Amino acid sequence: MIKRKNAPSLKAIEKINFISPVKIQLGEHTPYFWMKEVPNETARLDFIFHAGTTRGSNLISSLVAGLLFSGTAKKTSTDIHNELDDLGAFFDVGLGHESVLVSFYSLKKNILAVFKIFEDALEHVNFPQNEIDELITDRKQKLKINCEKVGFLSQRAFQKNLFQGTNYAHQTELEDYDSVRREEIIEYFSKNYKNGLRKVVLVGALDEVQVTEIAEKSKKWCLPEKPLFENNFNNNKGVFQLEKKDAVQSAVRIGKTLFNKNHSDFLGFSILNTILGDYFGSRLMKNIREDKGYTYGISSTEAELAKSGYFMIGTEVGSAQKDLAIQEIKNEIERLQKDLVPDEELELVRNYLLGQLLKSADGPYAMTDLFLSVDAYDLDFSFYESYIQKVKNIDAEELRALAVKYLAWDSMTIVIAG
Repeated sequence: MIKRKNAPSLKAIEKINFISPVKIQLGEHTPYFWMKEVPNETARLDFIFHAGTTRGSNLISSLVAGLLFSGTAKKTSTDIHNELDDLGAFFDVGLGHESVLVSFYSLKKNILAVFKIFEDALEHVNFPQNEIDELITDRKQKLKINCEKVGFLSQRAFQKNLFQGTNYAHQTELEDYDSVRREEIIEYFSKNYKNGLRKVVLVGALDEVQVTEIAEKSKKWCLPEKPLFENNFNNNKGVFQLEKKDAVQSAVRIGKTLFNKNHSDFLGFSILNTILGDYFGSRLMKNIREDKGYTYGISSTEAELAKSGYFMIGTEVGSAQKDLAIQEIKNEIERLQKDLVPDEELELVRNYLLGQLLKSADGPYAMTDLFLSVDAYDLDFSFYESYIQKVKNIDAEELRALAVKYLAWDSMTIVIAG
């Protein structure tokens, strides 16, 4: 009999059994990954295209991503959506700086039929002018609304100063929508979708015949050459204030360009970042939310790009407290640079990070996403094995050295909107 009054024993995480998907090469620069160990009837199908906002005009790339299912000569947008609905399927289109991710979800028995709807929509999309006009009207209205939000304004300004002088810094303005031409949309689509497929990912226990059919029919979209990405970022250092009259809150963004998983200090810095602001018990949360009461939430993030990355602290505080909040953020960074992290706090963060990694490997979908997170940087699951060892073995001296090396206050871009 289970003794319910006794808490279960705690066990340290020593090893996680990672499962890699099967790899099929569609083209020289386009892999196809199939995770077939799925114990249920569901499936997911991802297509990653070299069509991010830095591929030319960020406005046109955004419009094309929103018009992929706008209709063909024989089907309207409504027809396409109804066909997917009839199969119990749904999709999501995610646009980033460097790629577009189109994901479909359905029962595995329907995933091939879903793919055929997508294939037809992509092959024969004709970008009806009425759909373009409707989307532009919608996007303009959303931009007007967003420009009234201090969080949106601060993020735009932060991105502009973070990636100054590169395509990553470009911002869409309201007047840009007035000069959009349908021909630009068609040209962008042909270049970056019809010849821009970077990766296909299938999660589901399908028959090999179905898997092969998706592979064969996807080959025509493969990227003809290896994609190139910028890495010469140098953030604009200093304080940048955006005044917004009558704003009761101020949005703060603090950060700098950094690195991705390929850098030797990535693992150590990710642990340092967690201590600073990347979990609910972090120092920033305890100080600025729980102790001072300046904000409902504050966090620090370590974001990655194909050849680079960046660090960012983000929060919204009462306008009267913005200077006090920024000073406390600086204080917490300086504490990490001067004082050693106590053993008790470091042990808590170790257990948290190992638990999060174990949670992130729970099930075939999560396992696939873990794989994709390292494959994007030409790494494999050994990265996580190194991560486990780093979490277990990093000491307070190394953390302090990393804080000194990468968190110098005068190296930061500081944006305040409000």
